[in-house]
Amino acid sequence: MSVPGSGREAVAGPAGGDELHQAIEEMLLDGRRLWTRRDIAERSGVAPERSAQIWRALGFPVADDDARVFTDADVDALRSGERLVEAGLITEESATGMARALGHHLSRLAEWQMQTLWTWLSHDSGEGGSGAGAALLEHAAQLLPEMESLQRHVWRRHLAAHAGRMLAADGTDLLTRSARESTADTVEGAPELGVGATSPVGGETGPPHGGAEMHHLAVGFTDMVAYTRMTRGLDSAELARVLDRFESVVGDVVAEGRGRVVKTIGDEVFFVCESASAAAGIALEVTARAERDRDVPHLRTGLAHGAVLSRFGDVYGAAVNIAARLTAVARPDTVLVDTAFAGELAGTTSYTLKVLRPVSVRGYSRLRPVLLRSARSGEPSAPRRRRR
Repeated sequence: MSVPGSGREAVAGPAGGDELHQAIEEMLLDGRRLWTRRDIAERSGVAPERSAQIWRALGFPVADDDARVFTDADVDALRSGERLVEAGLITEESATGMARALGHHLSRLAEWQMQTLWTWLSHDSGEGGSGAGAALLEHAAQLLPEMESLQRHVWRRHLAAHAGRMLAADGTDLLTRSARESTADTVEGAPELGVGATSPVGGETGPPHGGAEMHHLAVGFTDMVAYTRMTRGLDSAELARVLDRFESVVGDVVAEGRGRVVKTIGDEVFFVCESASAAAGIALEVTARAERDRDVPHLRTGLAHGAVLSRFGDVYGAAVNIAARLTAVARPDTVLVDTAFAGELAGTTSYTLKVLRPVSVRGYSRLRPVLLRSARSGEPSAPRRRRR
């Protein structure tokens, strides 16, 4: 379905026949609200209960049966979703999850874009109310195609990047699978990977139900130390600058290291990498850049390695939990890893590893952190800059 506004107006439409409101809405929705739930069921072939389920998953309140809420674009989107189900690409269950993921991510993007546009118009014209609304209609009509084109381009670039990673991983899997099969008898006595490590899903030859997949990945969290205390002394503009700089530093390093930012959660960034070595390089480089940047507070990072579930762009599993716990106990400007991660770095000369005493954290009574440092950390470093 298309993604119109939420809340009361998503059900009732423009209040009081406001022509300007209606014009803005029709421009954004690419059409008028013409159809009821029964109407779109007949026109799309999707049962009303099913369309209501998808509508809720997108983040919108379900309309009354007789309310004219839906547009022709909503009908077309429902048909598109059903064609994906019929083709076997997704199931009805995973379609609901996909709708929930789309609604979550696109709602945040739409909110930011509309706030940015409204703030710009208010400052530019110095008007509010209907004056700003009329300007919004004019400028949105001009800029919406540009925004859609840009979003489509970035989406396709990310599709290409993910396709390249999957094809490369598939080629590696073909080689390693034949090697494992020829030496299967030697694997039975393999040692445990350590705290939080999870064995591969036995017997699975394809992705689990719903399109989710299990992967062995390195996962990490980088957060700002003493964030709550720091925010008390900053106004909104200063806080926005700190957050922008923090996200820029971490995001740039993750991209340069061929990792992927899964999401930003308040004062921390959650990222994943195909290898422990790449994640280690990212974590240490983030720490080094933050040390040289007066606008970034002290940072700390926790890393773990193991089997994780990738689902609708998010990542779940014991390794994720462990990385988060390690981040919480790490000292400023340090990187802690779990024993499974440390095992992945065995034999490398680029890093030094120091096993620390076990710690008790939520969910793990004896989690053993390992301090990760660059092998070059003994070299003279740049002078430490003043912190916020």
